[in-house]
Parts: sequence; C-alpha cells; structure tokens
Amino acid sequence: METRRFGRSNWDLPVIGLGTWKVFDTDDVDGPGRVVESLFAEGGRVVDTSPMYGRAEAALAGALRGRRQDAVVATKVWTPSVEEGRAQYARQLRWFDGHVELEQVHNLVAWRLHLEWMESERDAGRIRLLGATHYLPSAFPDLAQVMRTGRIDAIQVPYNPDEREVEAEILPLAAELDLGVVVMRPLGAGGLGPGPEPAALAELGVQTWAEAVLKWALSDERVHVLIPATSNPEHAATNARAGKPPYLTPDQRRLVEDLWARRS
Repeated sequence: METRRFGRSNWDLPVIGLGTWKVFDTDDVDGPGRVVESLFAEGGRVVDTSPMYGRAEAALAGALRGRRQDAVVATKVWTPSVEEGRAQYARQLRWFDGHVELEQVHNLVAWRLHLEWMESERDAGRIRLLGATHYLPSAFPDLAQVMRTGRIDAIQVPYNPDEREVEAEILPLAAELDLGVVVMRPLGAGGLGPGPEPAALAELGVQTWAEAVLKWALSDERVHVLIPATSNPEHAATNARAGKPPYLTPDQRRLVEDLWARRS
C-alpha cells in the first residue's frame, strides 16, 4: 500500500485506514479483531473512532490487543464540557496503552476549550498530533477558522463523488497550511448502491466499484488517508487494494462521477 507524508507532521502513513462509526458499536471483540487483522495484513495502520460511536472505542481497544504497536489510533473528544472531555481522554489512554496518535475535536464542539488542555497533553508526549473534524458544509467556515489558528495538525472531512464541498476552500487551505487530511465517508453517506458494468470497471483499471470510488478520492493528492468503515474483514482487505497506484486520470475521475450520478 502507498504511504503519503501526513502534512507537516513528517510522518508517512498508509493511505487506506478503517473507520468504526456504527460498525464497531458492539461488545464483541473477535469480529472487530478480524477486521483490524485483515487491514493490517494489507499494510493499513490508521484506525479512527470516537466517544460518539457508542462502544466503538472499547471494541477497537480489544481488537488492538497484541497489535497496538502497529496501529495509528485516531480518536476524538466529543462534549461541550472540559471535565467530560478530560474523562473521555483518560479512558482513551487506558484503552490505547497510554497514548493517542491523533486526538481530534469532534465536530468542533467547544474546540477552543479543548485545544488548551490537548496542547498540554501533546507537549507531554501522550498525544502526537491534534486535529478537528466536521461533516457539515455549513460548518466549513468554522473549520477553516480553526485551521488558520496554526494549533492543529490535521482535519477530517467527508469527500466522495456526492460530497465535494471541501474542494472549494477546505482542501486548498489544507494544502496551503500543510495539514494532514483524513477523509470520512469516502464511499458516500448512503452506501455505494449498484456498481457499473464490468466493462466500465475495466476501463477504470479496477476490480470493484468500491475500489473505483476510493481511488477517486486518492487521486486528489491533497488527501492523505481514507477511513472507510466496515465490519467485514474481506471488505477491509479489498478496500486496501485501492491504496495501490496507479490512481485515476482526470478523465477516469470524471467517468466515476458520471457513473455515480447514474446509479439507480
């Protein structure tokens, strides 16, 4: 799998990771463990979660037993309360062996308050990088404001053929500021739907519709890591295939956009 330099962090990360929204909200450990094992076998390392995702953080912690040293854990603080934010973070330190690679302010909730203590934790070495996330285009002006403060190292935003609002300001600004870009929902918010005919996939140089859509996002070099969510180990492995160049030409990207628009 290809790696890309993650913004100004001077850190090379594999371009395909794993999201846990909805799919890891379980007391099961074996299922998430198989998914993580499948991703890691294909060279993936980044795993993303959040307190917002129910039991996902704890499930991920269980899935990473014996594998924590191979993982890049991206998690979040999600609360207007500094006290509760610190409590969420304390649980994360217990779950993830005393450190978090990327700690993010989820949906910009109380970001000014949280960044103050999160910066101290970064300085102490328990957090490597700080980030901020949002999924709503209406919040992108606020996200841009946070980006311009110089206090974060990365952002997480949706990007797929149906959600392209980040192209207007967020991706150019991230490139200008040399911030890492993590893409949520790279396969869309409502699912892929039926794929195109095999001839169209062959024209794109891929084997599956999911691979085509993931390569569509990775063909934008301002993007660093995609985190498609799945509870299926086979899907985790096939998703990882999209992280191997070559990516799509401009004409092939337009074909993916056209095929996406024509889904029934």
